[in-house]
Amino acid sequence: MTQLLHVWLDARRRAVDAALEAVVPAHREPALVWEAMRYSLFAGGKRLRPVLALAAAEAVAAHRGGTAEQAHALAMPSACALELIHTYSLVHDDLPAMDDDVLRRGRPTAHVVYGEGLAILVGDALLTEAFAHLAIEPRTVEGVDDAELARRKIAAIRLIADAAGASGMVGGQAIDLRAAGGHGAPLDAHSLRDMHGRKTGALIRAAALAGASMAGADATLCGAIDKYASQVGLAFQIVDDILDVEGASADLGKTAGKDAAAGKPTYPALYGLDGSRRLAAECIDRS
Repeated sequence: MTQLLHVWLDARRRAVDAALEAVVPAHREPALVWEAMRYSLFAGGKRLRPVLALAAAEAVAAHRGGTAEQAHALAMPSACALELIHTYSLVHDDLPAMDDDVLRRGRPTAHVVYGEGLAILVGDALLTEAFAHLAIEPRTVEGVDDAELARRKIAAIRLIADAAGASGMVGGQAIDLRAAGGHGAPLDAHSLRDMHGRKTGALIRAAALAGASMAGADATLCGAIDKYASQVGLAFQIVDDILDVEGASADLGKTAGKDAAAGKPTYPALYGLDGSRRLAAECIDRS
């Protein structure tokens, strides 16, 4: 089963990378902006969010008697947009005014290579291109009439925008900045979960729900997928916090130990490593 999952993941990641090549091509003007966008976008990465969107679409298609090919045609634009947005968040997260990191995905961060000003513009461009792509693609998909396709696209755009915006990822980052700066009361268990539910979990939930919605999931299916993705997103953040304590920079592709050094609110800081492992396992069981 592990080998089959490895093959499945590898095939979907390669499909996502091929689609991203078309969205952010090598030769566009002004060249410096597009080069810097590609530097961060194609630095590696697990492609978790786009793969989750494709997985949800495939699951819904199978449930409805559809095909994986149709599911991919419907969900791939959302998958690409999610990776663009995720990459923009990493570029901005690494800036000196934010987490001030010099390593991402195993190589120097965008602002180290291109300067802070261009790194900010790269994040802006990636975010904007994500929604431009969502507005255009998919143009047509066999078996789905134009009106229904438009309805699904609008629903996916709304889901992703809500997750990326002030109530979601941006809001979570703002809470994190305030807490790390020592402003206000320390975060308790509820506040920590709320912060990460916005900063990390929201986009993971949106990935699964956008894929499901594009494949035609009804409210019941979307509800089940949302519950699953919420638990996966929380587990992902807890494990990420654990790895920041236990992992090595070379393995993580980013600077290890920065959260503790910066006094950031994390699960290990609140629950300890063993307690955090237990919480992550419980999330996976619930998912």
